[in-house]
Amino acid sequence: MRVIFAGTPVFAATALEALLNAGHEVVLVLTQPDRPAGRGMSLKPSPVKALALAHGIEVFQPTTLKEPVAQERLRALGADVMVVAAYGLILPSAVLGLPAYGCINIHASLLPRWRGAAPIQRALLAGDAQTGVAIMQMEAGLDTGPVLRSEAIPITADDTTGSLHDRLADLGGRLLVATLGALPMNAVAQPVDGVTYAAKIEKSEALIDWSLPAEELDRKVRAFSPAPGAAFVLDGVLVKVWRAELDSSASGEPGTILAVGRDAVQVACGRGSLCLRELQRAGGKRLPVAQFLAGTPLAVGKELGAGA
Repeated sequence: MRVIFAGTPVFAATALEALLNAGHEVVLVLTQPDRPAGRGMSLKPSPVKALALAHGIEVFQPTTLKEPVAQERLRALGADVMVVAAYGLILPSAVLGLPAYGCINIHASLLPRWRGAAPIQRALLAGDAQTGVAIMQMEAGLDTGPVLRSEAIPITADDTTGSLHDRLADLGGRLLVATLGALPMNAVAQPVDGVTYAAKIEKSEALIDWSLPAEELDRKVRAFSPAPGAAFVLDGVLVKVWRAELDSSASGEPGTILAVGRDAVQVACGRGSLCLRELQRAGGKRLPVAQFLAGTPLAVGKELGAGA
């Protein structure tokens, strides 16, 4: 099948690799323009671009698809389908109808729950028991199109956005290949009930408010790993929490250290407590608590501030 592929991050690159391994002819890859990255802020290609170039596939990096010139370039390819995965540009109606089978999107949620930009993080923050991938026929609305195929996976108690992302990316690639192999197929309209929106994550959301229940803070730590990292203030310095565990047996004034051990620092929350196991001071490295305490001693009764 002749495929135009549009995507940018690792999640999309996993899908592109699945397409190539399945033998589909990817005639063009669209991805976001190169962005400055690293200490030198040199331009860096997206994971999708790097993979496409490694396979000798032509790459197109427009800043918009609204221009007739860009649309004509896509039309001239005579593609059977356009696959979109975390691309980052809105597809105009004129583009949606160009390929024979239209445009299909890989979305990391069980639609209509968590339409929008951050479905993985929102599912974790909400304490959802499961999530999944939906392969959707695209239309003009935000993730409103009918679903061609979907599959659910459980969210485990220790899942982070990083671990869940990787499982969903692999699932998305597999479902995509199965969907393309079954085209043309009937799509099922999304239900009216159960619609939620996964708004873009703001850095301010990752700041820890110790007055919240420990269960909610545990979800925040996992939802914001690997980025931006849940954080609190220690003596005026921002500290990120990368790994923590719940403890419902102890309580105290929210933000107060209840116990200090080699493996964890136990902090009281609005309900229950959180055992912090991996921390990182601003400008420092991620460290297990034992190593963190070697450079930053903490004592029972000390109060930790909210992130700022």
